[in-house]
Amino acid sequence: MSNWDEDFNDWFRRWRKPRFGLGPSPFSDIDELRREFERMFEEQYKKLPKAPKELIREYETPEGSKVREVGPIVYGYSMTIGPDGKPQVREFGNVKPNLAEGPQLTAEREPLADVITSENEIKVVLEMPGVEKENIQVSAHDHVVEISAQATTRKYRRSVEIPPEADNESVRSTYKNGVLEIIFKKTSQQKGKSIKVE
Repeated sequence: MSNWDEDFNDWFRRWRKPRFGLGPSPFSDIDELRREFERMFEEQYKKLPKAPKELIREYETPEGSKVREVGPIVYGYSMTIGPDGKPQVREFGNVKPNLAEGPQLTAEREPLADVITSENEIKVVLEMPGVEKENIQVSAHDHVVEISAQATTRKYRRSVEIPPEADNESVRSTYKNGVLEIIFKKTSQQKGKSIKVE
């Protein structure tokens, strides 16, 4: 069991009893709950590896104290059911889980991506807000689409597997409102061929 699971289980054991109305005010319980969540996140934050310099910002407040901010730290996943009826989990963000070494933090985000297959085409959809279309590079080869984008505030990189029937010659892409769509026509199904042995 991971440290995160142990921390959550410990927290849950302490909070599973009804608590409202036991303190001087019902809001004191909510404040205590908020502080407990903050403590849990701070503990997990300490376990993150050293942040890349692109994610670190330091500045001085009007009162004269120095502040160091790290981020954004983004992790999420989407879960869908594929055409074969099996669940497909796709991760996104700039935190990569690693059971052996702990989570890995990078300056490049892996955008949320989805592959949608219809009768005539294959569409790859990626959420990449905060960049201009001039900063996006897309290439397709060997049943993989490689996407990268470099902007002053955001960097994205992702490789997406596509079905073998995607026709690289017919591909087109559009970028609007932070969403990149890459559309392939499907190639006609190749029939087998008998080959004479000489």
